Amino acid sequence: MEIILERRLIISIGEVIMNCQCGNAEGNLQRYLQPLKDIFENFEKEEKDLIPILQRAQEVYGYLPKEVLIEVGKQLGLSFVEVYGVVTFYSQFHLKPRGENVIKVCMGTACHVRGGDRILEKIKSQLKIKDGETTEDLMFTLETVACIGACGLAPVIMINDDTHGRLGPEDIPSILEGYKKEKASIGSFEQVN
Repeated sequence: MEIILERRLIISIGEVIMNCQCGNAEGNLQRYLQPLKDIFENFEKEEKDLIPILQRAQEVYGYLPKEVLIEVGKQLGLSFVEVYGVVTFYSQFHLKPRGENVIKVCMGTACHVRGGDRILEKIKSQLKIKDGETTEDLMFTLETVACIGACGLAPVIMINDDTHGRLGPEDIPSILEGYKKEKASIGSFEQVN
């Protein structure tokens, strides 16, 4: 949970820095990039380190903002286009902030036949987002996938590492509410300590 809270803070700080009118944009940018500079201390700064550096940066920032890609390129002697090409080639990398909870809706044959499209539509209407989007509060990201590999439980969704199967649209509100309550209870626990 600490990484998620830190990531939200970094995303918020990044938005402020990128929209700053204070006249200290360069100093703010350097503070924003400090976690990335800390990551570089663990690497030799060679081209072979590109993917591991991007993976660590995404863990910290929650996604890979343009400023991070530019700095990675500078540190490794690569152009922005070369770094961007790697990021867009691999599906593990994301150029937009993602939610704490990533919902993957299976659209494989078994799930499709058993109503996976209705599950997807219910999630979209509940969260008011489309496939590939993230809620404004960064709580949920919605994605469709070709197959989760749990055909016997069709239709199936995964939220983070949790599999939810044999679903009907009526099951979706309580499932989503469970993740919202989990966050609320974690938040209240942190405030108590």
